[in-house]
Amino acid sequence: MESQLLSDEQANNIVTTARTATGDSLRSVTYFTRSDFDQLYLRDDLERDADLNTFVGHEWRGYRETQNAYQNSELGQYKFTVRAFENGYLLRIAADRKGVLITTDGLSMSSYEEIAEALQRMLKENAED
Repeated sequence: MESQLLSDEQANNIVTTARTATGDSLRSVTYFTRSDFDQLYLRDDLERDADLNTFVGHEWRGYRETQNAYQNSELGQYKFTVRAFENGYLLRIAADRKGVLITTDGLSMSSYEEIAEALQRMLKENAED
């Protein structure tokens, strides 16, 4: 899938990082900003009928609310969110102006932590470009 928000190299790096870490468990990858999004990857056996506009909007608001609610918490700085659903899982990694949503089949929590750390580094590097 072609991205309008990222260079081809940046989009490919995000998908490759997610794919390498998750293997065949990867369902989808979506890059988002405050005002737009691009679905970078969708597994062939999945329908292309998801309402991504609503989905991404909800996750962006959720990120902002989480940042505000827990900013002075003893838990420390927010890192990422994992949501469990009947047919899969969602990993949200976000920064001030952008983020990545990944949907997967089940993975271990340590796998989600590794993916989140790698994608957070990539988001920081892209911010410096």
